[in-house]
Amino acid sequence: MKGTGMITRILFAVGWIGIGIGLGKAQAQGGAGSTDANTEEVRVTMRGNPVVLMGMPVKEGKTAPDFKVVDAGFKAVQLSDFKGQVVLISAVPSLDTGVCAAQTKRFNQEAVDLPTNVVIMTISEDLPFAQKRFCEAEKVDRIKVLSDSVWRQFGTAYGLLIKDMGLLTRSVWIVGRDGRVAYRQIVPEITSHPDYDAALKAAREAAVVK
Repeated sequence: MKGTGMITRILFAVGWIGIGIGLGKAQAQGGAGSTDANTEEVRVTMRGNPVVLMGMPVKEGKTAPDFKVVDAGFKAVQLSDFKGQVVLISAVPSLDTGVCAAQTKRFNQEAVDLPTNVVIMTISEDLPFAQKRFCEAEKVDRIKVLSDSVWRQFGTAYGLLIKDMGLLTRSVWIVGRDGRVAYRQIVPEITSHPDYDAALKAAREAAVVK
C-alpha cells in the first residue's frame, strides 16, 4: 500500500509539471510579438536599418479598432464619431520632417476631389500645439490633423508605435463604411512616400454606395 501511495504522489506531481509547461507555452505564444486572426507581423526599416513595431498591425478585412485622439484644442476625437463614412487615415512619424509634411499637404490637396463621405485624418505623435502651428503655416485646412500623444490608443491598437522612439510608422489606412479595414499600406522604408494613387483609388472605391 505504501508503494502504491508513493506512485500516486509521483504521478500527481508529474501531472502538475505537465500543466505548468503547457501554461508556460500558452503564455509565451500569447505575449508580446504574438499574432492572432486580426493581426500580422510586418517588417519596416528606417534608412535601411530595421525598426521594431510595438504590436502587430491589423489586417485588411478585419474590424478597425476604435481609438481616441485629440485635435488642436485637446478635444477628443474618436474613429467611431465617423461611423458610416469612409475614413482615410494617414499616419506619419512627425510633421517636422519633409516627407511627413509633404504627405500631409498632398492629402489636404486631394481632399477636395474625393467623395463627400470620405473623411481624411492625419495622425502623429506630435503635440497638438506643434500640429496647430504646422497647419496654420502650411494652410492645411481640409483634413483633420490629430495627435495620438495623449493616450497613444491609435498607435497601440494598430501596432504602429516604433519601439524606443515613441513615433508612428508611416502608413495609410482606409476604414470602410462597414467599419472594416478596406485598405492598408505600411510603408516598408519609413523615409519613403506612400503610394498616394493607390490609397486615393481605394478611398473612392470604398465610398461607392452599393
